[in-house]
Amino acid sequence: MTWRARGDHYYKLARERGYRSRAAFKLLEAVKRFRLIRPGDVVVDLGCAPGGWLQVASELVGREGFVLGVDMRPLQPLSLTNARVLLLDVMEPGAIERIRAELPEEASVLLSDMAPSSTGVRELDHARQMALAERALEIARGVLRPGGRALVKASQGDMLPAFLKAVRNSFRSSRLFKPRASRPESPEIYVVALGFSGSKCLKNV
Repeated sequence: MTWRARGDHYYKLARERGYRSRAAFKLLEAVKRFRLIRPGDVVVDLGCAPGGWLQVASELVGREGFVLGVDMRPLQPLSLTNARVLLLDVMEPGAIERIRAELPEEASVLLSDMAPSSTGVRELDHARQMALAERALEIARGVLRPGGRALVKASQGDMLPAFLKAVRNSFRSSRLFKPRASRPESPEIYVVALGFSGSKCLKNV
């Protein structure tokens, strides 16, 4: 199946199921393979607009769980009783503290599908994506409970090995994951991290 056909498949499937983006199927595949989200979990979803991952996470945590979406851009309202959206630039000083203040307890899962606007310059786009991935890791360290899990969008390139090393310093295990819904030629890749060590961010950043 070509990318165009596969892309159309996920786009149509998202519309059929009422998901706001075809990216929902990236998260669904990750959850199926790695059991990332479970009933009753508290989830933080960074870069949540337009809301596809927020919808999936809300379904999976159920009535006893909670999902906090975080994005700079406003979302069209979602009728989700177990989810809330925080309008926030995660790069701002104090962002971790603001996210923690919105949670009922320490998070079980940190999701990040944050991505920069593309410039078309591969090296620059890679560096900007990895800066967002590094920030997501900082936030994970600040909000996750011991044993927590994370899924972070990254980018294949020179900076990825150093990022993986940093992830492994905070989690029991990690691996790279390329969802079927991703374009094969895209440098997009996700880092799955399991078993957070519990070492917290020591400063309010």
